[in-house]
Amino acid sequence: MNTPNPKQLLLDIPKWILICLLIGIFSGSASAFFLVSLEWVTQFRMAHDWIIWLLPVGGFLVGLSYYYWGESVVKGNNLLLEEYENPKKVIPFKMAPLVLLGTLLTHLFGGSAGREGTAVQMGGAISDQFTKIFKLKNTERKILIILGISAGFASVFGTPLAGAIFALEVLYFSKINFKSILLSFLVAYAAYFTVEFWEIKHTHYSIPVIPELSVNNLFFTLIVGILSGFAALLFARSTHFWGSLFSKNIKYPPLRPVIGGAVLAIAIAGLGFTKFSGLGVPVIVDSFSTPNEWYDFLLKILFTGFTLGAGFKGGEVTPLFFVGATLGSALSVFIPMPIALLAGIGFVAVFSGATHTPIACTIMGMELFGIAPGIFIAIASIAAYFSSGSVGIYKSQIVKGPKYKFYQRFQKKELENL
Repeated sequence: MNTPNPKQLLLDIPKWILICLLIGIFSGSASAFFLVSLEWVTQFRMAHDWIIWLLPVGGFLVGLSYYYWGESVVKGNNLLLEEYENPKKVIPFKMAPLVLLGTLLTHLFGGSAGREGTAVQMGGAISDQFTKIFKLKNTERKILIILGISAGFASVFGTPLAGAIFALEVLYFSKINFKSILLSFLVAYAAYFTVEFWEIKHTHYSIPVIPELSVNNLFFTLIVGILSGFAALLFARSTHFWGSLFSKNIKYPPLRPVIGGAVLAIAIAGLGFTKFSGLGVPVIVDSFSTPNEWYDFLLKILFTGFTLGAGFKGGEVTPLFFVGATLGSALSVFIPMPIALLAGIGFVAVFSGATHTPIACTIMGMELFGIAPGIFIAIASIAAYFSSGSVGIYKSQIVKGPKYKFYQRFQKKELENL
């Protein structure tokens, strides 16, 4: 890591504290508004199931909005990662309202998507506007992007520690300087407390029984972690597959979510798969006490990959929580460990594998479930990280660290054996 000049750091402190507070307040307020709006459209959809049949209409509105006004920001989270790696121009502010509207339309009509992507994109778009206001250099723009990701993630999930570390880890630690680390934590807590100020409540999960640290339990945890990594791999490949399929075969972008929406409406409303629409939080909560069907996690992967691949908007993380929790819950039929612990392990581990962020996921698990299951969560997150392959949900993410070296060695051995 690069160590900055202490004198220069001291001179920058007032400026960066102000920037962090402003980003935290604006991003946190945007996330608060988003969470309230998301809850409203979700409740409306649940009370009026017929609206799912209008998914093609909602898809057309999303498609048109990005085709005519959002071409420069259609890459979403990947644009943030690309601008961090190779800064070119300030991210247009219109990314924030476009992704907000697109996500709300997706959830209103019953598409299977998450919310993290929306909050992170809003945070990134908001934070990057300070480049012009404070006349920052490209190297300082990189810090702004970290701050936007941190603020968005921390505020939407209510996990400031995980949010701060996620922003650093997803951009790979080797190119992060000391100043970025401190500021990432500051902005995460500023955004978190802003959401708290607006009295927005986050979903709470509980793991009431923690077993002893026996060899058997650690072995079973490792198995769940590896299976979670495979599920993460399938999720990422599914999303990329459907996105590629739609873009290759339907040249007019607004038409993609129309056709995708029609297929989804028939599957969700016509065939009775409503539990896989929207965020799926009630299913996640139930998975901590009631075993899920073995295929629930596979269907969520299918519906979410198809929804996002067709061009609807939202995030991947809450669906990843759904996939992991239902996978762990289903495994409770075969693995002699508490169902809530298995659901919690899967909840975090699939996310770890799909985003290559085992440290942030371990911290998130302890923020959500307490310190007691920390060792189980850490083992599963690391196992999922290594078993999920080299491609995650973010195509533009550069994978470095132990996983990168592991796959490099693996590929060299394969070439030597040819």
